[in-house]
Amino acid sequence: MFKNLVSEVVAHLPWQLPASQAADEPFEGDVSHLNAVQQKENGMSYQKLVVVGNLGRDPEMRYTPGGQAVTNFSVATNRQYTNSNGEKVKETVWFRISAWGRQAETCNQYLKTGSRVLVEGRMTPDKESGGPRVWTRQDGTPAASYEVTADRVVFLSTRGEEDQYEGGGGGGGGMQEPMEEDEIPF
Repeated sequence: MFKNLVSEVVAHLPWQLPASQAADEPFEGDVSHLNAVQQKENGMSYQKLVVVGNLGRDPEMRYTPGGQAVTNFSVATNRQYTNSNGEKVKETVWFRISAWGRQAETCNQYLKTGSRVLVEGRMTPDKESGGPRVWTRQDGTPAASYEVTADRVVFLSTRGEEDQYEGGGGGGGGMQEPMEEDEIPF
């Protein structure tokens, strides 16, 4: 199911760069979905990020002074690999997601710690550094989280997986344990 969902997401991107086109060649794809002002303002640039992972804690919703809902939640992506010394290394990258409007309300209502999601969106640089948010873990090692403004959030957890995480079922079910409260960067 997951591979089909990712294929669906990729297939619905506004345009795709042909695989045969070298990275240093100018892009000549279809940007007709952008109006003339957007094309000029954006300098024909385009950014899309797809993140699949688990929520590290329950979402938090608030309203702007203008009454617009915004929900923030943290998504962890995990990977494990073997380094050159033959040691298994676990790597977690955190993304801080901001969802707006009706999508914010839906995320706040249905997502919770451990929920698996697919988020499409764009990177939002840290206002101070212009890059990712850098912080220090309790053990003194450096870490970073990346700010993402969501265009689309897809809920990947099934009801059974949600119940399993809460202790209602046995077995692993493929759900990754969320990080401890102290390990979440925000």
